[in-house]
Amino acid sequence: MKKLLFPLFVLIGFQSLAQQHLLVDTHNDVLSSQLLTKADLGKLQRSGNFDLVRAAKGGLNAQVFSIWCDESLGKGKAFSRANREIDSLDALIRRNPKKIVLVNNAAELKQAYKQHRLAALIGVEGGHMIENRMDYLDSLAKRGMRYLTLTWNNSTPWATSARDETSAKLKRKGLTGFGKQIVHRLNTLGVIVDISHVGEATFYDVLASTTKPVIASHSCAYSLNPHRRNLKDKQLKALAKNGGVAFVNFYSGFVDPSYDAKEQLFLKKHARELNALNKIYGPYAPMKLNELHKAEADKMRPPLSMLIKHIDHMVKVMGPEHVGIGSDFDGSESYPTGLDSVVDYPKIVAELRKLGYKEEAIGLIFGGNFLRVLAANTGK
Repeated sequence: MKKLLFPLFVLIGFQSLAQQHLLVDTHNDVLSSQLLTKADLGKLQRSGNFDLVRAAKGGLNAQVFSIWCDESLGKGKAFSRANREIDSLDALIRRNPKKIVLVNNAAELKQAYKQHRLAALIGVEGGHMIENRMDYLDSLAKRGMRYLTLTWNNSTPWATSARDETSAKLKRKGLTGFGKQIVHRLNTLGVIVDISHVGEATFYDVLASTTKPVIASHSCAYSLNPHRRNLKDKQLKALAKNGGVAFVNFYSGFVDPSYDAKEQLFLKKHARELNALNKIYGPYAPMKLNELHKAEADKMRPPLSMLIKHIDHMVKVMGPEHVGIGSDFDGSESYPTGLDSVVDYPKIVAELRKLGYKEEAIGLIFGGNFLRVLAANTGK
């Protein structure tokens, strides 16, 4: 491990990881929800999980902002939505240039860290947002896309998703020839391939095709919760062999195997209200429902210890060099008790220390591993 840590100290440029960890979160959906809320993320917000005020308080140094829409926005709409969300990020940066800056590689992230500005990066969640066009992929890369999640829950014509591989009758699974071309193009452009949301067949096709380390930007451990979105131990080991990193998701449904059943009862109980909210908030209706019935929703949340078990299990399977943090804040309706916003990352550090984690390992998990993969893909 010491051979891996020395370059990390040099790259970050700080005296000691024990004094201050580089903290990177690889997945936050606030930009897609902001199109609805119109929130000024430069100011403290009463709802949601992210704003620049709370990010600074929580010690967040770099945030990958997810660019997302669901499959209802197809050809002629998804790419446009992606650009609207990137425009929102650009506007936030223009309003707060001393607090946040867009970065495209590890060197720029290091510089932002030294300047005490939040390093903003862009991750596009869902290959459908390129609308099967390589020029759209190139365009998003030019705008700052640093990873592409090959599928969301919906498959594309060139890659199958975890949802569809497990619940649909497919004529084929995995990457098509065009899908492999996309992986190669991402490698060439220095854009990280993200395999969260993809099915197992696509997962292994990606590892057989890529020339660069890949990531799972927001996934948990299947052995602790057998959800289709989580990664099996065999997959975790294969990802580690690739040099990649799995970033642990905070969503209660991926952390706690009992959550889905409790949530379904909750949604059924409030079905009429949920239907009304759907007309206003669309995919964000469950989040609004939880806000309206906070006390009831809080009882469904798993304890923080369950999330820590996912992190610890993945470290034991992969090694601390291959695990990170990908919260999925502002993209889900529920998180473990105590994780209410970006203010709360230090609670995870405290729990890992209780388990005996050394500062070097915590430094890798909270930012060093992402920095390494980013540099390996961008060359800087």
